[in-house]
Amino acid sequence: MLSLTQRSALQKNVLHIAGRRSMSVRPRKDQEPPVEARKKVTIQSLLTMRKNKIPITMLTAYDYPTGLACSSNPNVDITLVGDSLAQVCLGHSSTTQLTLGEMIHHTRAVARGTTHPLLVADMPFGTYHVSPSDAAKNAIRLIQEGLVDGVKLEGGSEIADTVRHLTRIGIPVMAHVGLLPQRHIAMSGYKVQGRSAEAAQRMVRDALALEEAGAFSVVVEAVPKELGTFITERLKIPTIGIGAGPGTNGQVLVWDDAMGTWPGHKAKFVRQFADLQTPRDTGVAAFADAVRDGSFPNDAESYAMDKDEWEKLQKLSV
Repeated sequence: MLSLTQRSALQKNVLHIAGRRSMSVRPRKDQEPPVEARKKVTIQSLLTMRKNKIPITMLTAYDYPTGLACSSNPNVDITLVGDSLAQVCLGHSSTTQLTLGEMIHHTRAVARGTTHPLLVADMPFGTYHVSPSDAAKNAIRLIQEGLVDGVKLEGGSEIADTVRHLTRIGIPVMAHVGLLPQRHIAMSGYKVQGRSAEAAQRMVRDALALEEAGAFSVVVEAVPKELGTFITERLKIPTIGIGAGPGTNGQVLVWDDAMGTWPGHKAKFVRQFADLQTPRDTGVAAFADAVRDGSFPNDAESYAMDKDEWEKLQKLSV
């Protein structure tokens, strides 16, 4: 007779095999977010990490699987549903084409797979530029419908009043200075910002204004490493760098850049930490070849009728 431990192990093995045999599109009980290995990251957590000089890690995510992936490691602190999903997921040519409805659709999916990381979403272009009250309505939708913990806004001193309004009503705001992708046309492309002393000074003043307005952190994108460090030293809130050198309090990369699935242009600051594109393409080719040469599916991958029922069917007129 099996012991209790042996029975438990056997049941787990049966469930594992059954799960592997089930269709990938069929809802399964084992398709749940991973067991939480870390308490939920909070704004205070990030401030403590900054104080203790623990680098903050942030990755973008755009759907349930990438949300799960960001939650799979306790060292990922923030998951950002970036408006880069316009290009890498939806095939748009620019982040400015992303709608609020599309963003909410994706944030809900990411939220279903998110456990401990703080979940932040970019506010799409046009959703926070008209007035602070309009920005508040759209940010509230992202929180209530999109299930995010906070929102991210691109801009400097000109959006400080909007940031102040949002934070006063309890909406956590992550700011974003330096290269502003939503303004790439006005900036004449995706170029490094703050190269001159005057431009750098304006950026520092912008970051300070956003901190004063209540932002809990600031993304600093595509600036000289010296400026990234200087801004970080001037602020009391965490800075998250992307192309801002090693002197910021944390780093963020776009998922598709970091995992090697984006075939387009890669900025100088991008490091590819995995090559998911090669095994993906290899798998697609192997599937197509197996179908074409008739090796898929084989008998072990096919269902069979009871022999008597099959013989009975053959005798029946169809």
